[in-house]
Amino acid sequence: MKVTVIYENHAGFRKGLLGAHGFSALVEHRGIRVLIDTGTDGNVLLNNMDELGIKPESIDYLFITHGHYDHTGGLKALLESREEPLKVIAHPGIFARRIALKPRRRDIGIPFSREELEKVGAEFILRKKPFEFAPGFWSSGEVLRRTWDRAVGYLEKDGKLEKDPVSDDIVLIVDLGQRIAVITGCGHSGVLNIVWHAEEVSGKPVEALIGGFHLKGAKKEVLDEVAGRIDAEKLYAGHCTGIDSYAYLKSRLGDMVEPLHVGKTIEL
Repeated sequence: MKVTVIYENHAGFRKGLLGAHGFSALVEHRGIRVLIDTGTDGNVLLNNMDELGIKPESIDYLFITHGHYDHTGGLKALLESREEPLKVIAHPGIFARRIALKPRRRDIGIPFSREELEKVGAEFILRKKPFEFAPGFWSSGEVLRRTWDRAVGYLEKDGKLEKDPVSDDIVLIVDLGQRIAVITGCGHSGVLNIVWHAEEVSGKPVEALIGGFHLKGAKKEVLDEVAGRIDAEKLYAGHCTGIDSYAYLKSRLGDMVEPLHVGKTIEL
């Protein structure tokens, strides 16, 4: 399995690549190419894909981890860059109206309607439960919250706001044979819950957890619990993990932890 980071907060060390808030990565396994998320800005996404030699038409599936703008903002541009339709794997709740109140009130959901995206080639496959959508590729379905999670924001329903549990937060599980790799967009379900859930769905241990861990600003007790209880051989942390939180985990776990940047490749 090979993972190539396409969209990340940090541009990395190669001329021509752009860093911006958001996340996207390409997973290649068993001859299948799955793009995870699309970042915030379609121009940045397509620029980085071009620089990395990844053609939009070469993607077999798009996997959306959850319905926040920084993971779906490049969706329409990606679809418009292709001639063929694209199957999109996600949770049914991705199109919920989402609101943040800090630093000001603003929409933080998908910046497009379902109808708008279907007109330019999206073929949505939306399910709440785990399922294998291609050989070796599983959607986790909704993640059971056993300990703390990292849910944020509000849902707007009938003009009223209620706390958003981000129940549509799902992860990609890739079957490596004896073990699995898990790719998460933001980890709103909580990285411990995600790893435990992925192990239950697959019946296999986690070799690598890759993506955003949503630990920016996390208290020391939370970071200590991650360092002490995370059941994965390797952590590749980026996006919403937070620089300080990454540094703390690195100090605790050493070579077990690596940072993400645009252009980074991971082979397992």
